[in-house]
Amino acid sequence: MKEELIISHFKEKYPEIANWLLEAKVANFSFEDYLLSKELIPAEEFLDFKAKIYNLPVKKFEIDEVLPKEALAKVPETTARNYKILPLEFKGDTLYLGVVDPDLPNLQTKVIEVLENNFKINVKLFLISLRDFYVHLEDYSDFETELKKYVLDFRSATGRKIEVEQPVAFEQEVISAEEGPIIKLFELLIRKAVALKASDIHLEPLPDKARVRFRLFGDLKTVAYLPKDVHYPLVNRVKILTNLRLDETRITQDGRFRAIVQGREIDFRVGILPTINGEKVAIRILDPLIGLKRISDLGLADYHIEIITRNLKKSFGMILVTGPTGSGKTTTLYALIREINKETVNIISLEDPVEYKLVGVNQSQVRPEISYTFARGLREILRQDPDIILVGEIRDEETAELATHAALTGHLVFSTLHTNTASGAIPRLLDMGVKVYFIPSTVNLVIAQRLVRRLCPDCLEERECSQEILTEVNKVLEDAPPAYKNLKVKCFASRGCPKCHQRGFIGRLGIFEMFEMNKDVALTVLAHKSEAELLEVLKKQNFISLRLDGIIKASQGLVSLEEVFKVA
Repeated sequence: MKEELIISHFKEKYPEIANWLLEAKVANFSFEDYLLSKELIPAEEFLDFKAKIYNLPVKKFEIDEVLPKEALAKVPETTARNYKILPLEFKGDTLYLGVVDPDLPNLQTKVIEVLENNFKINVKLFLISLRDFYVHLEDYSDFETELKKYVLDFRSATGRKIEVEQPVAFEQEVISAEEGPIIKLFELLIRKAVALKASDIHLEPLPDKARVRFRLFGDLKTVAYLPKDVHYPLVNRVKILTNLRLDETRITQDGRFRAIVQGREIDFRVGILPTINGEKVAIRILDPLIGLKRISDLGLADYHIEIITRNLKKSFGMILVTGPTGSGKTTTLYALIREINKETVNIISLEDPVEYKLVGVNQSQVRPEISYTFARGLREILRQDPDIILVGEIRDEETAELATHAALTGHLVFSTLHTNTASGAIPRLLDMGVKVYFIPSTVNLVIAQRLVRRLCPDCLEERECSQEILTEVNKVLEDAPPAYKNLKVKCFASRGCPKCHQRGFIGRLGIFEMFEMNKDVALTVLAHKSEAELLEVLKKQNFISLRLDGIIKASQGLVSLEEVFKVA
């Protein structure tokens, strides 16, 4: 697609787009690849634009969708890779072909006409996004077969007998970065994890073997068992990538590395833990296409979106997101920041670590080992003329005091707290030394959240609610706002189908509770009332609790009530 056409269409919404073209040329990227790999323009928005230009239908993939083998057999992987095409489906005498760039030279003559002539079929084109192309290019590979091949290649290269699976002394297992089979094995695991949209990879030593697990939509799943003698060089490969000490196995180590996967740069955060069976590795995948979301993608109901939108328009004060580890707090923070990220405001973040890069946001990484803490960084940030400040987490009294001061002096401050409920944020701030009379003036909005697995819509079915579930639901509805007291509760389950790989779940969504600072809440805080008393005040103000939000979404068939009560 011509660069001039892209710029003329998007320049009003994205004034910096001409500069992005220069950056793409410097980086030796095609303009479209650069825009999408850096997530400068949302993939869906760009795809809709292309659909109008080319007058072609769009193929949007479901989560976990896999291309059928009979379609993949029609187009060799090398051809698919070279021309950025994917065989979507083969039905009757028609092959449905996904294309990223219909203008690509020779696509018509060397691919489409060859397919039509060789197979005597019709080819129907659909537009696909560059992101979906790279994700589903992995459908060509056989993960288990490749895994076995690299294990056998490693043992052959090192002279080991294939049938022996005895652990080897660590000192004998230090390998170089050029050890081909191990490099390929690790790359395979990375590629597979990214394609499956895993959030973490776990390499775990067991007494007689090693286990590889991916965290998929909140749950860990075993994807492979490896011989024990492969685990040690695999750990060393991770250490080499992260510049960690190969000879240190007694203490924890952590680091980061970056790799190009599916055509884009992805950061990986690594933690290594010594165990009695050897070193365990946990790798967090910081994929911006998965972790970076917009407000509309979080699963917020209309009543909560209205509250958030109102508070994002304020020019000062504090917005806090609370919840336990792994509840999606950082994802929500980034979504809020993206909503207000404009050229006219100076946004500075202080994070530990910086998980995702946000274009237009000045992101700073704290480094406690050199005394660059949240508190020290926050002092420096206030000298940088910020309009909006993101503090990754309020952990201590000094950070809480400085964040409160920033909110009082004309800045909009975003941060997280480790509390289980929204109402629990107030006593937590008091515990950290924030003066009670500052809280009503600084706290604008408190959000609490959890992540719940989303039911697969393709195999969704209504079922009878158990008495135990109904009892729990009735307890929640007793304290619900009048509009929800008589909510007609429905129970749903997904039995499992090919679309969700028989799991019954596709992805996750959030359930939320939140409250704004108003006169009644402020008086309750200033009177040093307890969290329970604050909750009673909130219940009189149409407060939607975590459980009630989950029940409403469960009654819509989005999640199961069992999942809601498990996490909230």
